Formats: sequence, structure tokens, C-alpha cells
Amino acid sequence: MILETWIGIGCILGCLVLVQSGMHIAVALMLLSLFGVSMVIGIEPAGRMLAASSVSSISSYLFGVIPLFVLMGLVVSVTSLGRDLFDASGNLMKRVRGGLGMSTVIANAVFAACTGTSIASASVFTRIAVPELERLGYTTRFSVGVVAGSSILGMLIPPSLLFIIFGVIANVSIGELFIAAILPGALMAVAFCVTIFLLSVFAPGFVHADGAPTAAESQAATRSAMAGIWIAIKPLIPVGALVFVVLGGIYGGFFTPTEAGAVGALAAIVIGLLRRELTLRNIWDVVLETGRVTASIIFLLMAAQIYSQMLTLTGLPMTLNDWMTASGIGAVGFVILYLLLLILLGTFLDSMSILLIVVPFALVFANQFGLDLLWFGVLSVIAVEIGLLTPPLGLSCFVVKATLNREDVTIRDIFIGSFPFFLTMLSVLALVALVPQIALIAL
Repeated sequence: MILETWIGIGCILGCLVLVQSGMHIAVALMLLSLFGVSMVIGIEPAGRMLAASSVSSISSYLFGVIPLFVLMGLVVSVTSLGRDLFDASGNLMKRVRGGLGMSTVIANAVFAACTGTSIASASVFTRIAVPELERLGYTTRFSVGVVAGSSILGMLIPPSLLFIIFGVIANVSIGELFIAAILPGALMAVAFCVTIFLLSVFAPGFVHADGAPTAAESQAATRSAMAGIWIAIKPLIPVGALVFVVLGGIYGGFFTPTEAGAVGALAAIVIGLLRRELTLRNIWDVVLETGRVTASIIFLLMAAQIYSQMLTLTGLPMTLNDWMTASGIGAVGFVILYLLLLILLGTFLDSMSILLIVVPFALVFANQFGLDLLWFGVLSVIAVEIGLLTPPLGLSCFVVKATLNREDVTIRDIFIGSFPFFLTMLSVLALVALVPQIALIAL
């Protein structure tokens, strides 16, 4: 290989080392991109090229979608909609064995459609669901595991920040990415519920503290069906309206993703005000946090653009392309290797870092093999989200641990509790990979 190719490989390995050592992913990408380009064309041309790239990479109207969806998610997070969702789904599912665990999944799925982040879901439902699950007779490991497992729906069910970032990197429609993710996200939620039911039947000691259904589940059969349905549906009306406005507007062609973000943010604020849960102080805090999160994401996207240009300049994608062609690995082999790489990186990197590092050169092969980039994006997000449950990093598991802040619950307990959901995610990933129409049928 020529020197430029080795420079590109060195920059990728250096980025992995720097990020793992604690450096912010955007800083690592920018520093190594500057180093790599400087080694190829010199420091002064590199500085001018990267400065121009920084400006052009964020000058599109498209990027308005980021602060708007972040604002909507933060407004929802500071209200009690998470508690309402959990209570409502709990009332619906108490007649089912393992029903309160399923209600956590359902509440997380609906909450995900409003917030777009797994970390927020893990934090909110750790406080809401874990004490209630334990109180009603579920084991601690199952209680923390179901919260950590179902929290990954936050980044899979649209609107999702990961899909926005993938759309920007791959230059594909964010609205179409959102639509492509709806069915896989719903499938993942259903698969989690099936997993909980099977665990409750075949491994009751893992789910229930005494190996039997909880008292609440046993007594629920005596309740009025119509009353239970109404109790469940009533709290869902505000959040259901919010999800319908955002996703329905995009799917129906009434809004662009950016316009849907604006309408969704306004609707979330109106709902919060009507429920008297938003104060001027809350609004001020939400606006400040929106600015901080947006600045961080924009900085990441600038770094990703610079990093992508560095890879192109070193010729690394073309070298790998030639190797891939000579090896005869084919599209199927590439997809398998790609997904295995994402899952492996997920053991020690966060989801966003993985996308920013791997996707720019993976797109070269995806385009070469003629893969549908919307399907490819859905696969990518599912694979990197698996990393939220894998040790040693397992970000969702650590968020649950930090939020719970209990000495009797170890990080090992959370990893063990979430392991069935890790296996479920692998199964859904394989199914979506084998049947692309699951992601593409709604388009």
C-alpha cells in the first residue's frame, strides 16, 4: 500500500485510541483529520481546505431539524408524560403474564417517538419503572434489565438523532429514513414483549421474585375490560396527538422533517403549558440545554465531514474497494462484516462515535454493491444500538446504574438482566438484514 493509505489507516486507529482514552469524538476526528491531510498536502493547504469544509458542512437548511427535535424531546422529558405512559400501558397489560415488563417496553416505545434519544429513556424509566416493578414482585435483575433493554428504542423509533446524523453523512432523505425505521422499531418493541412473555413462562424465577405471577397480574382479571381500556387510553391522548402530528405530517407529505420538528416542538410546549408542567424556569432550562446539545451535534457533523474528506484524500476507501473486489467477498459478505464490526466497536465506543468513524468509508462499498441506503441506515442504527447493552461500555446500562444509585444493584446485575434483550436485538437485526422489505415496505 502507498504511504497515503497507511496515513488513513493510522488516523482511524489513532481516533479509536483517542476516543477510548476519553477525548471528545469531534475533537479526535478534527485533530487526526488535520494531521492526515497535512501529511498528504501540507499544513497550510490543509488548514484552508478544512476551514472551508467546516463552513460548507453545516450551511444547509436541513440542519434546522436538529435543534427543533432536540427541543421537542427535552420539553417532553421535563413533563410527566413518561409517568403517564407507564401507568397507561401498565393498566392495559396487567392481564398478561409479565405484563408490567411489557408495559415498560410499550411506554419506552411511545416515549421514544417524542424524544429521539435512548439515554433520556433510560434515565426517565429507571426512576419510574424500576421501583414499581420491584414493588409488584419482579426481580431486581429483570427490572433493571427491561428498562436498559427497552431504552434502545429511543434511538430506533423515529424521530431519532442517529437517523438524522446518518442521513446527513449518507446524503439521504431524513424523512424517508424516519419512515423506513417505523416498522423495524415497532417490530423490535413487539419482539421485546414476546421475549418478556417467554421468560415469564419458561424462566419465571428470572422474572418474578417468587417464581409466580405478581398479585397485581392475578387480580387484574376481575377488573372491567372497558374501564381498563379507557384508563389506559386517556393519558395517551396528548402524546398520541404529538406523535401523530410529527410522523403523520412527514408520512403524509404535509411537512418536511424540519417543519415537522418545528410543529412538534410547538405542540410539545402547548401540551406542557396546558398540563401546567412548564414554567418559565423550565422553558429557560430547556432552551439552554437545546443550545448545548445542538452545538455538540453540529460540531460532530463538522468533524465527520472533515474526517470524510481526509479519508478520500488518503485514498483509503478506494484501496479497500479494490481489496473488496479482488477478494470476491460480495454484498452479503460485506454486510455481515460491517454489522459484526459495528457490534464489536459497540463494546467500547458510543453509538454516535461509531457512526461518525465507520459510515463514511462503509458508504463507498454500500454504493458499489448497490445497497439501498435507507435499509443500510436502519441496519446501521440497530447494530450500533446493540452496543448500548454490551460490556464493558454498555452506555444504557451505566445510565441505569447512575440514575438508580443503589449499592445493592451492581452493573453486572444490569448486564445480566439486559442479556435476553441483547439476544432479541441480534435476532431482529438478522431478520431486517434478511428481509429488507421490513424497512422499505412503507416507502
